Amino acid sequence: MKKISLYRIFAVLVTATILFAACTKESSDVRLDPQLSTSQVLNVKSNSATIVAFVVAFGDGFSERGVCYNTSTAPTVADKKTVFTGNQGITATFTVSLSGLNYATKYYARAYAVNSQGTIYGDEVTFTTSPVVPTLTTTAITSITGTTATGGGNVTIEGGSSVTARGVCYGTIHNPTVSDSKTSDGVGTGAFTSSLTGLAGLTTYYVRAYATNTVGTGYGPEVSFTTLISVRTWNLPGDYVEASYPGSGLANWSPDKSPQVKSTEATPDNIEGYVYMANVSNQWKFATKNNWDGPNYGAGTTPGTLDAAGDNISSPAGYYKINVNPAASPMTYTAVATVWGVIGNASPNGWNDETALTYNPASTVWTGAMHLTVGEIKFRANHSWDYNYGSTAKNATLNAGGDNIPVALEADYAITLDLSHPNAYTYSANRWGIIGSATADGWNSDQNMTWNPTTMVFTATINLVAGEIKFRANDDWAVNLGGTLTALTPGGDNIPVATAGSYTITLDPWTHVATLVKN
Repeated sequence: MKKISLYRIFAVLVTATILFAACTKESSDVRLDPQLSTSQVLNVKSNSATIVAFVVAFGDGFSERGVCYNTSTAPTVADKKTVFTGNQGITATFTVSLSGLNYATKYYARAYAVNSQGTIYGDEVTFTTSPVVPTLTTTAITSITGTTATGGGNVTIEGGSSVTARGVCYGTIHNPTVSDSKTSDGVGTGAFTSSLTGLAGLTTYYVRAYATNTVGTGYGPEVSFTTLISVRTWNLPGDYVEASYPGSGLANWSPDKSPQVKSTEATPDNIEGYVYMANVSNQWKFATKNNWDGPNYGAGTTPGTLDAAGDNISSPAGYYKINVNPAASPMTYTAVATVWGVIGNASPNGWNDETALTYNPASTVWTGAMHLTVGEIKFRANHSWDYNYGSTAKNATLNAGGDNIPVALEADYAITLDLSHPNAYTYSANRWGIIGSATADGWNSDQNMTWNPTTMVFTATINLVAGEIKFRANDDWAVNLGGTLTALTPGGDNIPVATAGSYTITLDPWTHVATLVKN
């Protein structure tokens, strides 16, 4: 085989390179037919893209070149096009920016060039624009209370990507985002309803609907609303106060030193509370502030209504359940005298009637002691189920019409019903006993006490040794009394027993007074 020298190979390559360059530049001696290449797609966004094209051969030159595009294959200049505005001369590479594109859409594009012979096209490229955040509206806020409101929105356009979360975001500054308080109300497009909770009274909130897809979160227009009064606190000044609340520091006809009634955040238009009026005849009014600056309300011309110009309300002696509806027109109120007791299959009278409690003006609570069997009880007034409290929360709190209160052990119980704090009513039902190193079982278990209806105290006669004792409720340390016998305190010191012997011990669990007498 004949060998070819390296020199000859090099000479051939140089010659080929020169010829190629000459053809590309289209010298006056060599003219190729015009050719285009659509070579690259760059910077694809939701509404724009950049196309890079290349003139392979100019031929006799071009009067116009650019890129045509469409959502179907083989686009032409009869479709959408963007003209290259740069040098139409001998610049081979040219770049065109397409704008006004639809999001999440597949496009077909070709470079084109126009000369005297017509229009030529480069090869076709495709690209898909990016999705966008969803488009949505925000619903006007309705059902506004002191702590809640109802809103929502409507996702009209997903944006080319599925909506995976939606709801409303809200806060006390403009343009809230999902970093603020928000609701979660499903996925996808369409209308949705949102419940806003935990709001503060008399506060302006700003709300925007939101929807999230893979691109990000879109927001609807902002709307705003102001919550109502979350808790109304009214005073009941009158000539009854000092006689009804002895030693309390309250004073007659002083709004800031009067009993109060309140609403709750959940029911801002129901003002409620219990007020004791000790005089045979009592004069009083409603004061909405801690002074007489008003508005203040007295009796209206129609019974049960209130009027800012009304006279004093007159009531006989009684322990009154007060309710006011400030949203009514005219404003309405009720004042019902109540007498409270315990009812239930665990109580002495069963479900037939209440076993009466006694109101104590000094402590402002209802008290009483009775023997309860295993079963259930409730608190009821006026021999009517219109006025009853149970404990749905199964603790010391009470709610109107609440669940029956279970009694697990048969014993004598000290009962306390506290209605003195508006809408925060509580009770206790305690068995009492004596425990300590001076008792027969030491600190291990209680020596039970029983109720003496004659002396109106709990009592026990037991043998003690020298040591210490305390009073304890319900065989548990959660409630216990110690310290000085004439002024016991919750969790107080152990009570010393100096000598052994038989002792009669008494306890008034409401006044915290006890006796320890050696027989």
